[in-house]
Amino acid sequence: MTWTQWFIFILIIQIIHGLGTWKLYIKAGRQAWEAFVPVYNGIVLMKIINRPWWWIILLFLPIVNLIMLPVIWVETARSFGKNTIVDTILAVVTLGFYNFYLNYVADVSYIENRSLQPKSSSGDWTSSILFAIVAATIVHTYFMQPFTIPSSSLEKSLLVGDFLFVSKFHYGARVPMTTVGAPMVHDTIPVLNKKSYLFDDHFEDRNTSWKNKLQLPYLRIPGFQKINRNDIVVFNQPADTLLDMNDFTPDRNYYKPIDKKTNLVKRCVGVAGDTLEVRDGYVYINGKKNDLPDRAHLQFSYLVQPKTNQFNPNYIKERYDITDGFGIMNAQNTYYFSAISDEALATFKNHPNVKSISSNIQEKGVRDADIFPHDPNYNWNVDQFGPLYIPEEGKSIGINIENLPLYKRAITEYEGNTLQVKGNQILINGEVTDTYTFKQDYYWMMGDNRHNSIDARRWGFVPFNHVIGKPVFIWMSLKDMNLFKPRWERFFTTVSGTGKATSFLIPFLVLLFGWIGFNKWRKRKAEKE
Repeated sequence: MTWTQWFIFILIIQIIHGLGTWKLYIKAGRQAWEAFVPVYNGIVLMKIINRPWWWIILLFLPIVNLIMLPVIWVETARSFGKNTIVDTILAVVTLGFYNFYLNYVADVSYIENRSLQPKSSSGDWTSSILFAIVAATIVHTYFMQPFTIPSSSLEKSLLVGDFLFVSKFHYGARVPMTTVGAPMVHDTIPVLNKKSYLFDDHFEDRNTSWKNKLQLPYLRIPGFQKINRNDIVVFNQPADTLLDMNDFTPDRNYYKPIDKKTNLVKRCVGVAGDTLEVRDGYVYINGKKNDLPDRAHLQFSYLVQPKTNQFNPNYIKERYDITDGFGIMNAQNTYYFSAISDEALATFKNHPNVKSISSNIQEKGVRDADIFPHDPNYNWNVDQFGPLYIPEEGKSIGINIENLPLYKRAITEYEGNTLQVKGNQILINGEVTDTYTFKQDYYWMMGDNRHNSIDARRWGFVPFNHVIGKPVFIWMSLKDMNLFKPRWERFFTTVSGTGKATSFLIPFLVLLFGWIGFNKWRKRKAEKE
């Protein structure tokens, strides 16, 4: 839905609310017209039901409002003496239309100073749980979101089994676009294995954007920091689909909402306005080799030939802290190790049972069909890629038949334009053009594990509207995702920074137990007094 459509929709809701409550407003000592004025009617209603005015703000927060609306319906009924379980059920299952019965049929009186305390312990528990969910949803959506590292693409910086807090406010919290869904659940409801949000899975024209009549337009609260080169960023995978997450065909579009695409974490090696190139697996920005932070460690795959059959790859992997697996490549007993850092290589190559180690870097000019832009005119692979200009908001570039494969997806799917090619002519939104001005910034996200990372080399640019946030803190880390294998040295460490990460677990525990002890002492003192 567009902003205009949402405005009309909200006006209709206000009219329905006014028609269903104006007599109740009068019985509460207010004027009938107050029930029809948008926003103001909510403030008045909060006074009627004896609740704080800022509850109105919660009604405008997507997902949170799905929890608050039933609460308001029930509170309205109770303010006019309808306190039974049946009244509560009717208020909820009728989606608030129970107010029409109270307004036009029922003989009700306004209870001005009604008690707001729950009538039972179960009611108290229900109230506490509801508002705990509301508070957690607000924090999760607009401030800080927990995230788990599922793959080794950023190994050494972030390990599989790291549990992170991801800041939403660094780059600006994105207002949820999917308005009807379960709180604090991303794509699928656990156990039930059902989609967590209302969606339309009808596959229309492949060039048509994903449709959902209750989708909000993209909106982001201003942040206090831009994405910097080499930042680790959490984002929604642009190529994620309802069918196959690994379908990288550039024209595909399976209508999955942006904010419900799979969450990924990668390093932003190129920002908007950069010209990026990959040479022998190393990134070059504007012609200069990209220098990574000291906590980052690049890893490449290697072919290892042992001297004897006594070679133990499992021991080698553990001894030299090699991230990913291995396999026998050929009859000569050559082993393929998928991720060895430069630090591990420096010692591993001196192992007495190693005959030779050779880099598994692909040659320049050898095309990999799985690599962006998936066009036969671009002979690029994971190690030899580019040069490629990363689009910047407000900047124009020349568009022609040769470079169109690089920017077609950005122009159509990410920025909502129609595009046609007629001979050598390019038509955008029906008009012939040889230039295009981008509407948002784009970024290039890659893993440090260069030969074992599905990243931008597969699916291209990441638009800013796909960015979720910045990982800032590791609060727990488990080896092999096993509770009995904690990595204590990584508990309560920062993601960014220089030098070896310092654990703040002990200071945290001291403060925690100190606070608990202080509260107990204060409570005992108060009881004595």
